[in-house]
Amino acid sequence: MPLPTELLQLLEALPEPRIVVDTAYRILAANSAYRREFGENPEVIGRTCYEVSHHFDRPCDQQGESCPRQQAWKSGRPSRVIHRHHTPRGEEFVEVELLPLRDAADKTTLFVETMRFLGGKHLPAPVLGMVGRSPSFLQMLELLERAGPSNTPVLLLGESGTGKELAAQALHRLSPRRDRPFVPLDCSGLPETLFESELFGHEKGAFTGATQRKAGLVELADGGTLFLDEIGDLPLTQQVKLLRLLETGTYRRVGGVETLRSDFRLVAATHRDLQRMVEDGTFRRDLYYRISAFPVRLPPLRERREDLPLLVAHLLERLTPQRKVRLSPEAMARLMKHDFPGNVRELRNLLERALLLADGELIEPRHLTGFADGPCTEPERASEAEILPLDEVERRYLRHALEQLGGDKKALAARLGISERTLYRRLRGLL
Repeated sequence: MPLPTELLQLLEALPEPRIVVDTAYRILAANSAYRREFGENPEVIGRTCYEVSHHFDRPCDQQGESCPRQQAWKSGRPSRVIHRHHTPRGEEFVEVELLPLRDAADKTTLFVETMRFLGGKHLPAPVLGMVGRSPSFLQMLELLERAGPSNTPVLLLGESGTGKELAAQALHRLSPRRDRPFVPLDCSGLPETLFESELFGHEKGAFTGATQRKAGLVELADGGTLFLDEIGDLPLTQQVKLLRLLETGTYRRVGGVETLRSDFRLVAATHRDLQRMVEDGTFRRDLYYRISAFPVRLPPLRERREDLPLLVAHLLERLTPQRKVRLSPEAMARLMKHDFPGNVRELRNLLERALLLADGELIEPRHLTGFADGPCTEPERASEAEILPLDEVERRYLRHALEQLGGDKKALAARLGISERTLYRRLRGLL
């Protein structure tokens, strides 16, 4: 079907990569920007968009991915999603926007597909270690891409090990502040007495041991991004000081009288249920509304099992760049059956142990040890004939379960069906 000359001229004049696709997914036209970014050979005209972009033999929505075409067709309005596209540089994350075009009979006959690289730049997959192509992963990435260019505070929600700091770094890379500092602070690993000094800095002589002036993280983050990890662990007394900083943009160093200013973008993260903490009175309501303007949930690994092969290949490449190690089909099948309560962090630990146990370049099921939902083959395991005291059995199990959950005691208490107070009491008595 010949396309109108005016449409082809408009397509060519636009700076972003664009193609025209018919209702059968066939590419009818491509502008120079598309050919430059996605390669001229082989010729794309007449081929399907899903074969060119994804190397699929069926449409995206039939391969488990979200397809903007379906939504655009039903609504008659533009639709956009994040996809992984094949380019001459490898796979890259691309924002795809589809605009339906109607004929004189008000029937959708064509689609104009626009492709934009995240943050306006080529960001090869994986972006900052974030790997995946499952719908839940790409939906999360789309939210990060939408929030990236703004100054709106973002609250990252997810279980331990889901990659909240990587998501925060991606937000920073997608923002206009990408060339300024990214400054992280772990609120759970810092004693309350040091939080204010670490965040705001201190003057010389402010307290014992303050032998010189120290710039705080707020000062270092000026112009960039301040990432507060596990903000749900922040004591109420410190929440007040953080709230004042966010409301006024001003602060004072510990022991100082000068009012200082800092222009930063806040990204916070937690594995806790902050709404419940607000109702319980352990987290300030006004602070919660300050930091949660744009919440983004990071899906746990059990909700994106189809990403396991990609994650495994990426982690093995990073763990052993000098070895070409792969998993046997049986080993991969074992991983696919696992729920991964510790998420990507647990997967990395399993692979690290497997690399030490495997002599060759193939990881077999016997090399994957330490599963929380299956037999544990760690050296500490007792033989079947050995009878142990109940306290010893409980001690070993709790230590193993804590390892699988990355030390998250609240998550362990929930899985065991007991209160955190009861768990802490048992841990003190056994560990």
